[in-house]
Amino acid sequence: MPDQSIRRSHDPVTGLIPGADGKARCWWHGDLDDYRAYHDTEWGWPVSDDRRLFEKICLEGFQSGLSWLTILRKRESFRAAFDGFDFEKIARYTEQDVERCLADAGIVRHRRKIESTINNAQRALELQAEFGSLAAYVWGFEPTPETRPQILSFDVARTLGQTDESKALSKDLKKRGWSFVGPTTIYAFMQSMGMVNDHLEGCCCRQPVEEARNAFQRPGRG
Repeated sequence: MPDQSIRRSHDPVTGLIPGADGKARCWWHGDLDDYRAYHDTEWGWPVSDDRRLFEKICLEGFQSGLSWLTILRKRESFRAAFDGFDFEKIARYTEQDVERCLADAGIVRHRRKIESTINNAQRALELQAEFGSLAAYVWGFEPTPETRPQILSFDVARTLGQTDESKALSKDLKKRGWSFVGPTTIYAFMQSMGMVNDHLEGCCCRQPVEEARNAFQRPGRG
């Protein structure tokens, strides 16, 4: 879940913010322009591109202990620093690249998280070789409909931090050598990449996202 501390003018019961365009949206974007665009065009829409998935899981790891808005506003700098999150290139990074990233004021300069990104790129290549794609692997952990809330109210949404599926994916990734992939981080990743639709009931994006998920062809494990 993105930053829950940003709560500007939302309805205390529904958790929705009415926009100037007449559309209601989830509370967490706080009516900030860049955050609203992320809410409308990215969050919850299903993704199958391996590089985009790797970017999302890495940025969720960088967010640990910080706000998502901070990461979102640094995203272009992250992309520049990490070769557009091309994990084939990142897997070959050396200590010189670590030092280069540590000197880059445009990103979060955290040695362990930078080194984790390199390690995880190497592990992503292993998953790609085993399952055919990173997408095929991660989508294999998609929750079944009966495990999801029947009505995603504001009260329910605020309790979502980790699930059995995010715990299972986190555990399996850690077993495979990934780092900064705890179950809360992984649930945020699952929300971001559309494995779950956590737009609130009444949000203008909930139905379009659900329709996109229904039409989305899940990548198979090959």
